Amino acid sequence: MQILFPVTRGQFSFLLGIVPVFAAWIYAEYLEYRKNNTLAKAHSDIGLVELGNEAVKEDDDRAVLLEGGGGLQPASPKARTPTSSFPIFRFLMMEEQFLIDNRLTLRAILEFGFFMAYFYICDRSDMLGSSKKSYNRDLFLFLYFLLIIVSAVTSFTIHHDKSPFSGKPILYLNRHQTEEWKGWMQVLFLMYHYFAATEIYNAIRMFIAAYVWMTGFGNFSYYYVRKDFSLARFAQMMWRLNFLVLFCCVVLNNSYMLYYICPMHTLFTLMVYAALGIFNKYNEIGSVMAAKIFACFFVVILMWEIPGVFEVIWSPFTFLFGYTDPAKPDLPRLHEWHFRSGLDRYIWIIGMIYAYYHPTVEGWMEKLEETEAKRRIPIKTAVATISLAVGYTWYEYIYKLDKISYNKYHPYTSWIPITVYICLRNVTQQFRCYSLTLFAWLGKITLETYISQIHIWLRSGIPDGQPKLLLSLIPDYPMLNFMLTTSIYIGVSYRLFDLTNTLKTAFVPSKDNKRLTNNIITAAAVSSVLYLLSFVFLKVPQMLV
Repeated sequence: MQILFPVTRGQFSFLLGIVPVFAAWIYAEYLEYRKNNTLAKAHSDIGLVELGNEAVKEDDDRAVLLEGGGGLQPASPKARTPTSSFPIFRFLMMEEQFLIDNRLTLRAILEFGFFMAYFYICDRSDMLGSSKKSYNRDLFLFLYFLLIIVSAVTSFTIHHDKSPFSGKPILYLNRHQTEEWKGWMQVLFLMYHYFAATEIYNAIRMFIAAYVWMTGFGNFSYYYVRKDFSLARFAQMMWRLNFLVLFCCVVLNNSYMLYYICPMHTLFTLMVYAALGIFNKYNEIGSVMAAKIFACFFVVILMWEIPGVFEVIWSPFTFLFGYTDPAKPDLPRLHEWHFRSGLDRYIWIIGMIYAYYHPTVEGWMEKLEETEAKRRIPIKTAVATISLAVGYTWYEYIYKLDKISYNKYHPYTSWIPITVYICLRNVTQQFRCYSLTLFAWLGKITLETYISQIHIWLRSGIPDGQPKLLLSLIPDYPMLNFMLTTSIYIGVSYRLFDLTNTLKTAFVPSKDNKRLTNNIITAAAVSSVLYLLSFVFLKVPQMLV
């Protein structure tokens, strides 16, 4: 295998970090095997019960790392000493009980490292081949509608959940529905990239707007109802959005903005968090909430509508949001960030407004369902007719515009098709209770499928390059190759989703700010040491030559 690019400090740091984890995991597996072997020879029921009780005893104040995603495991009293109370020291000292307690966490870290290596092999080496994209409308539509049919036959589900507000089975914009929504959009989004289906560019822009709308809707709903603005919640939110992409940037030497969905959702999530978090005890007052919504609009208008303001605000963060496409090296470094974030600058606020009025609309729908059929049916028919008419008008006069013209109108009109879809999807009680759980399952892993596609389904071949090629595992057989690479790609994406949540629970405790702070400081210190060591290993030999 030939490595196509020089090893960077970040890549070497990752390698230096994963090697001791691998050694610790091997040793932990050996210790677990030895312990189980000893227990098998004991033949003492009393002894086994005592050992079992000790293994499951909980101690939140001294919990250190997650064991298999199921909860926080305590450090063994026998292994606890004044010099090894911090998890990082106990890890470096290879403390036996610590390694046994955290064996599955070490395995999860190692599995994550393996997938990062697979990303690198697929996209940065000559071990695997590549092929060109090709688009055939007939094949594109055939595959998508085939998936819909398979999903309808195998995963059609009727949900009986009840509204958290009224306790009645209204299910307006329920979780099953929004996950399904994300899922079918994501499939088209991915197929658009794989087949280079440029003719549906405007639809893809709409799908991204819908994702951002859900960011505003979902985060507002959570913070408004739960009122949880804690450090732990904030850290968990940032981990979910940026854990995988951070390591992709390090291992593959890419800019953060190559994965523009991640910084975009991070920005708008932070803005929702700030809007509701500031003076949050007054959120129940309608006038205060209205003032916050207007403040959000003011910030957006100031930042994106007034020329020059965006560059002034974001230029200090060019190191993070700057991006240069190798195919377009003459564009300003902040051009991509300005373009991507500006397209959906308003829709997250619309999502917040819809979330605020969600209980009210659900109340209206509840009253409508209780009215007589002769009144209920005409109202629903009118809603559906008006929605279809508005949707058709938008399609004729906005959607059909060319790419450049459409992008000019998109920030101000993207709320129209989203509203039309919501109205039609929720027009009847029966319709909003149905969902295709296959699409809902895909909707849960949209972040992982978005990031992974660039490296293990498509190929760019160079740092910061757009994925213009397809990964080829079966040369000259495009459909068989599509089947194989897609299967691997979806499987890896799901595992990355699972590992992200497992490691989040391990390192981002929900009710222990002290330990969370210690973990953040430890992560920063370990990263700095690894980076310094990588500098020494890579630079010193060059200086001696």
